Amino acid sequence: MVFRNLRKFWLSLIPPNPKTQSAFLHGLLLLFWIAIGAVLRFTNLDSKPVWADEWSTIVFSLGHSFRTVPLDRVISIDTLLSGMNLDRTTEPTDVIKHLMSESTHPPIYFVLTHLWLKLLSAKSGLVSVGLARSLSALLGVASIPAMFGLGWLVFRSPIDGQMAAALMAVSPYGVYLAQEARHYTLSILWVIASLGCFLVAVRRIQRRIPLPFWLVCVWIIVNSLGIASHYFFVFVLIVQMLILGKFWLSGLQLKLRQKSLNPSLSSSHWLKIYTVIAGTLVGGSIWLSAWLSIPNHKLTEWIYHGNPLGSQFLEPFGRLVVWLITMLFLLPVEGMPLLVTIASGLVLLLVLIWLTPTVIRSLRLQLQKSSTRLMTRVLGEFVLGAIALFLIVTYTTGIDLTLAARYQFVYFPAVLVLMGMVLSQTWQESTAKRSPSVASNHSFFNAKGKRVVAITLIIGLLGGLTVVNNLGYQKADRPDLVVPVMVEAYNLAPKTPVLMANVHKTHEQTGEMMGLAWEFEQIARRLEPLDSKVFLNSFKFLLAHKEEDAEIATQTLQKILTELPRPLELWVVNFSAPTHQLGNYQCEADTNFKRRASGYYYRLYHCLD
Repeated sequence: MVFRNLRKFWLSLIPPNPKTQSAFLHGLLLLFWIAIGAVLRFTNLDSKPVWADEWSTIVFSLGHSFRTVPLDRVISIDTLLSGMNLDRTTEPTDVIKHLMSESTHPPIYFVLTHLWLKLLSAKSGLVSVGLARSLSALLGVASIPAMFGLGWLVFRSPIDGQMAAALMAVSPYGVYLAQEARHYTLSILWVIASLGCFLVAVRRIQRRIPLPFWLVCVWIIVNSLGIASHYFFVFVLIVQMLILGKFWLSGLQLKLRQKSLNPSLSSSHWLKIYTVIAGTLVGGSIWLSAWLSIPNHKLTEWIYHGNPLGSQFLEPFGRLVVWLITMLFLLPVEGMPLLVTIASGLVLLLVLIWLTPTVIRSLRLQLQKSSTRLMTRVLGEFVLGAIALFLIVTYTTGIDLTLAARYQFVYFPAVLVLMGMVLSQTWQESTAKRSPSVASNHSFFNAKGKRVVAITLIIGLLGGLTVVNNLGYQKADRPDLVVPVMVEAYNLAPKTPVLMANVHKTHEQTGEMMGLAWEFEQIARRLEPLDSKVFLNSFKFLLAHKEEDAEIATQTLQKILTELPRPLELWVVNFSAPTHQLGNYQCEADTNFKRRASGYYYRLYHCLD
């Protein structure tokens, strides 16, 4: 009886008009994808460790500077984490000033985070890591309806929009970026918006219809904000310009063949495109000039590591394939036994082998249809063009853009729209009337129909859950694995003070040590107040700065060791300077505590009287 009444109530909500009914059901389905995406992005948001780049976001967004953290002297946990304190007197101008002088990023996302933290933080003091990540997660949720709009706009079908939204909701890669306190989900929204404007422009160029003035303005604003959110948004614009250039050349060749006196260069529909290009150059020039003025910044040195023209020639290709796969699928591969990792890899390989023929067939069908040929081709060119551009930069400049998965946000939405089109095609095939011969060909291994959609989304959801539960796309730094080892050593000599020494080159190293300090802070919160205070006071930090000569950092550590009372427990953490003379300072290495974890290598020394 209850279920019957619920069914009647549900049916009463559905409008009787077929068109209105369809819109209503599509709206409900979109809300369902948004709900799934929100749960994935906000689950365990504050339980994962904070890594160096996230500390950069938090500190700069709060209007603080890393330069206030003392170097070359012993500091406490409170001093090291002072950049996490909410100061309501700071302004967005402080954010921009410190960011532009100490980092390599444009300011839009950091200013938004500054306002977000001030708005939602209940009181002063250390801000919540979950709150710092929540803006990125919220923008990640916003990308789900944005993908629905892009899919509908491109292929003029709400089913294509639903598939694109569903893929974004469960995408492991999308969940990974959303759970970072970084600017990538905001950049993805700008990519989606810019792609929408670009694809409308392509369609109008093909029909020789000028862009409306409002669309020109929107496109310019989106492109300018995209550059002000992440400098790599420039790659989106470069690929768009290359594709538009191809259309321009095709039009020019046609005009010349027709011996027209009105060349393609001055056609009215192209004049609006020139306006967009000029407006984007003006709007993005301030941030591009700031980017070009970065003089061999040490913060970006890591991207030059590797040898893509030598022994590592094929590695960029392999990484790109992995990043592409994780945009759709991922199973537990990190923090698991080797057999589980191998099994996960084999399952993913089988799924890809099973699905690839369907993807190829659907793309071919869409390229044959006059209604979808243009958009399918242009989206494919955009994805391939972006990947080719990344490889060209990698192999010609030594800047390996494939090292970090997060940089692939440039073509991520386009990949999902294309895959959404594939799922839409297979879904609609299954609902169409089929001949008896086709209907009799019913096998699980025959990747057709709704089965493809269901399995793709289920494995995608498992991938999203894999990221949420920290079994894939783990943080680059894992202080949560380091601190328990240090606490284990501390419990063996609980009354002995502890010093953690690190070689400081940039605020990246400060962030690495902040990660350790934050983990100690979390442990202390579970203790009684008095025990908590004693525990936190037992741990001190040293950031030994160096420029070129590593011996400077060694000498700083040696000087500090002569000043501190004994006994002392010394941890050298990511100490990229000589330590072989520590024995001269009565510091003996403990062979039981020499460890590595992601982002850290560390060793314990016992310094005696």
